[in-house]
Amino acid sequence: MGESPDIDAFIAHWRETGGSELANTQSFINGLCRLLGVEPAAGSRVDDAHNDYVFERRVFQDNGDGTASFGRIDCYKRDCFILEAKQGSDADRAAAERGEDDLDLFGQSARARVKRGTARRGTPGWAKAMVQAKGQAERYAKALPSDHGWPPFLLVADIGYCIEVYADFTGTGKAYAQFPDRARYRIMLEDLQYNEVRDRLRAIWIDPKSLDPTARAASVTRDIANLLATVARRIEKRGYNAETTSGFLMRVLFTMFAEDSGLISEGSFTGLLKNQRAHPEHLQQQLSALWAAMDKGEFSPALGVPLKKFNGYLFKDRAAIPLDAEELEVLIQAGEHVWTEVEPAIFGTLLERALDPKERAKLGAHYTPRAYVERLIGPTIMEPLRADWDGVRGAATTLIDEGKADEARLHIEAFHRRLAQTKVLDPACGTGNFLYVAMARMKELEGEVLDLLVELGDDQYVAEITGHTITPENFLGIEINPRAAGIAQLVLWIGYLQWHFRVNGKDRPPPEPILRDVRTIENRDALIDYDDKVLERDGYGQPATRWDGEAMKVHPVTGRKVPDEEARIEVYRYIKPRAAKWPKADFIVGNPPFIGAKYFRERLGDGYVKALFSTTDVPESADFVMHWWDKAALAARKGGARRFGFVTTNSITQMFSRRVIAKHLDAKDPLHLLFAIPDHPWVEERGGAAVRIAMTVASKGRAVGHHWSVADESGAPEHLTYTVKVGPIGRDLRVGDHVAETVALKSNSELASRGVQLMGDGFIVTRKQAAALAQNKFLRAQPTHIRTGFEDGEAVIFEYRHGRDLTSRPRGVMVIDLFGLSEAEARERHPAVYQHLLANVKPRRDQNNRPSYRHNWWVFGEQRPEIRKALRGLKRYIATVVTTKHRVFQFLPISVLPDDALINIALDEAYILGVLSSRYHLVWALETGGSLEDRPRYNNSRCFDPFPFPSEVPEALKDRIRAEAEALDALRKRVLAEHEELGV
Repeated sequence: MGESPDIDAFIAHWRETGGSELANTQSFINGLCRLLGVEPAAGSRVDDAHNDYVFERRVFQDNGDGTASFGRIDCYKRDCFILEAKQGSDADRAAAERGEDDLDLFGQSARARVKRGTARRGTPGWAKAMVQAKGQAERYAKALPSDHGWPPFLLVADIGYCIEVYADFTGTGKAYAQFPDRARYRIMLEDLQYNEVRDRLRAIWIDPKSLDPTARAASVTRDIANLLATVARRIEKRGYNAETTSGFLMRVLFTMFAEDSGLISEGSFTGLLKNQRAHPEHLQQQLSALWAAMDKGEFSPALGVPLKKFNGYLFKDRAAIPLDAEELEVLIQAGEHVWTEVEPAIFGTLLERALDPKERAKLGAHYTPRAYVERLIGPTIMEPLRADWDGVRGAATTLIDEGKADEARLHIEAFHRRLAQTKVLDPACGTGNFLYVAMARMKELEGEVLDLLVELGDDQYVAEITGHTITPENFLGIEINPRAAGIAQLVLWIGYLQWHFRVNGKDRPPPEPILRDVRTIENRDALIDYDDKVLERDGYGQPATRWDGEAMKVHPVTGRKVPDEEARIEVYRYIKPRAAKWPKADFIVGNPPFIGAKYFRERLGDGYVKALFSTTDVPESADFVMHWWDKAALAARKGGARRFGFVTTNSITQMFSRRVIAKHLDAKDPLHLLFAIPDHPWVEERGGAAVRIAMTVASKGRAVGHHWSVADESGAPEHLTYTVKVGPIGRDLRVGDHVAETVALKSNSELASRGVQLMGDGFIVTRKQAAALAQNKFLRAQPTHIRTGFEDGEAVIFEYRHGRDLTSRPRGVMVIDLFGLSEAEARERHPAVYQHLLANVKPRRDQNNRPSYRHNWWVFGEQRPEIRKALRGLKRYIATVVTTKHRVFQFLPISVLPDDALINIALDEAYILGVLSSRYHLVWALETGGSLEDRPRYNNSRCFDPFPFPSEVPEALKDRIRAEAEALDALRKRVLAEHEELGV
C-alpha cells in the first residue's frame, strides 16, 4: 500500500470528476505522471519528427488512392505506449464544436469519439466504448511511422475510473493482449494506492521491456534444468535407465510445481524433502505413497493433509528411485525455485536435454527463443482467430447501438464456443514448445472474450464454461521420441495450470481431477504407418545393424571427427507401409526435423527410406521436412485445416523442395502462401547449432501474402529488423505476381501478334515510288484497309510503321504487300510492282538459307496471317513497340501495316487501350516481359495472352476510361506532330 497523501488526494479528486464528460484527459495523465515520478509529455511541435512523447500526436494513413489522412493519438511515447481515452480528447471536443466531423481517418468522427465518453459505466454501451477505444489504439499503432516500430503497450483509459493495459513484446503488433493477465490488466483508480501497480505503470513509462516476463522465466528455467541434469546423471550412473529416470524426475518436478501453485499445501513437499536430510533412504516410500494419494485424491500421511484428486497419466506409475544425500540436496535446491515462473515455451527443451544422456551436454547451448516461435504462431493461428474476433466485436457493437445487447451477448457466446472447439496440431511436436505458445496466445484471446461477456452482464455463461473452454485437449501432437512426447504433455498441463492461477488466483483451483488422463500427444511416426516392423538379419542369422547416423569419434591419425563405427543400431524392414494419418485440426504448426536429402539414408536407414517413398510422391531430392509440408498442404486443401505454418530449412526454395510447393500452389483447388520469411537465423534445438531457416504459412485459395526479409540480424536472436512486402508469394518464396507461371487465357487468344517481318528492304518504298508503281490500277486515295485475305481489293501498297515511327514520328515510307497472291497473280495484276520486287528483293532472297523464303520471294518472310485475320472488320487497332524504354500503347488506323518491331492487338475499344495503358498492366508487362540491355520487351504470349482484364466493370467507369484513353492518345500524337524535337 502507498502511504503518500498525494495518492489519496489524486484518487479522491478523480473519483469525483471521473464520470464527467468534461473531465480533462491531459490533466489526468499529467497528474498520473507526477504520482508515478515520471516526466510529463512535452509540448507538441510542428515537425512530427520531434513528437516522440506528446499529447495529440498526429499519425498518417495512406488511403491507397494517392491521398493521405491523419488522426491524433491522445498520448504517445515512442517505444513505450499509445494511450487512447474512452472519453475522447480535448482536440476531439474542439473539433466537434467546430463541426469538423471528418478528423478521424479510422472511421469515427470527432463527435462520435466525444459521444463515446458519455456511455454510462456498467452498461453495454460502456463495454462497447472501451472495445472501440482499444481498436482505435491498435489502428493508431499500425499508422505510426515505420521507423517507430510497434509500441509494446496500449493503454485504454476511462479517465478517472480505470486504465486497461495491453502488451505485445513480439514487436509485430499482432498480439496485444491483456497484461499482465486477465485478472490484473484493468487498473482501477483505487488500485493506484498499491506500490506494485504504480511500479508497473512507471515501468511502462520508462522501461517497458523490463516487464517482458520471458527474460526472468528463462533464467529460472535454465537453473532448474541444470539441477535436474545433475540428479539424472547421478541416478543413471547407479544403473537406472533413461526412461525410468526421466519418469521419476517428471513426477518430482510436477509435485514441486503443484506446491508453488497451491494445488498441495504451500511448502509441504519441499518440507518433506528437507525433513529427510538425515534419512534419505526413507524418501522412496514416502514419495510413492504421496503420488498414490495425489492420483486418487486421498489423505497423504507423508504430508499430513488430504489431497485433491489428480487422477492423471502422470501418477499411474508411482515408482520412486532411492536417493542419496547429495541427490536429495540438489532436489531441495530445485524445489526452492519459484516453479510458477517456469517458462513452458523453453522448459520442454531444457528438460529433454537434462533427462537425455545424449543431449545433456547441450544444456548450456541456446534454445529456440520464444519470439521465434511467436513469429510463426502469429500468422498461422492468431491472426485468423483475432480477425474472426474483430468481426464479432464489430457486429456486437452495432447490435449494442441498436439496443440489442442480449443478441450481442449470444453472438459473442457463439464465437467463444467455436474458439473453445478449435484444434491445433503439431505433427513433429518435440517437447511441445509450439503447442504451448499457441495455447498461451489462445487463452489470452479467450480472456478478452470472457471479459467482454462479463461487461455485458453475461456472468452465468462465464461461470459455467468449465466444460467448454480452452484446455490442453485442444492441442494435439505427434512425436516419435517417447520421452519427448511425455514432456510435451506435461508442458501443456503446466502451462495451462499457470494460466489458470494467474487469472483466478490460488484460491480458485481448477475442477478435479486436476490432470485429465487424455493423451493428446501421440507417440508414433508422423509420416508412415505399417503392419509390422521386422528386424533384418544378416547371412549368419544375426541382427543387421548400421551406424546410428549421429555418434562421432576422433580419428587417431587425422584428429578429425569421423563416424563411430561402434555406435550401431538395428536395421528394420517395414511390412505394408502406408501414409500415416494425422488427427483433424483447424491449424497445423511446427518445426519438423532438419535432415537434408543427402543424409536421409544414413540417418533413417534404407528400410525406412524405402517405406517412406512408397507412400508419397515427394521427390527424393527434397529435404525431409518437405514431407510434413506436403501432408499439411493436403490437410489444408482437402482436410479442412484453415492454415498451416512450418519452420523449414531455407533450402525450401531450391528446385526439388520447390516442386512440392508448386504442386499445391498450381492445383485446381490451390493453396497460397500468406506469410513467408525465406532466410532467417535460427538456433536448432537439438544441439544449439545456428542454421538458416525459412518460415512459410499457407491456406487454401488464392490471395496476396506478407513477405518478410531480414534487414538486420546483428542483434539476433533477441532483436531482428525486417522489411515487409505485400503481394502474391510464389513457389520460390519471392513476392509479387509470379506471372512466369501464368497461362494464356482463351479470351485473349489470337488477338495479339507481332507485325510482318519483311526479309527484304526492297519492299519499302517512298510515297513517290509508290505513286509510280501504282499506275492506273492504284486509286489515288489511300487504301482504307490492309490485306487480310478476305475480300481484298487491288491495293498492294500501304502506310507502314515500325518502332521508331511510334516513339518519335512516322518516316513517311510505304510498303508493298502481296499477301494472298501467287507469283503468277502478282505478275499479271501488278506488273510494275512485280518487276520492282524482282529487281530489289529476289536477288537477296535467292541467297537465303530457308527454302520457304527463297521460293516465296515476292511476299514477306513472315506474313502474320493470324493478326490479319483478327483485324478483319476493324477501323483501327492497338499497337506498342516490342522493345522500348517507355511503354506506350496507341491506336493505328487499319490502313497501316505494322512491322515486326510492333506488338499489335486486334481491338479498337478505347476502354481496352486505357486498361493496357494503366499502371497495373504496365507493372505486369515489366514483370512478364524480357529485356534487351536496359530496355523492357513486350512479349504478346507472356504479357498479353495471360493478362486478366478486369471483369464486371460498371459502364460508367468504362466510359470514363474510354474518354481518358482517347484524350491521351490524341494528345500524344498532336504533341509529337507539333514538336519535332520530342519523342515518347
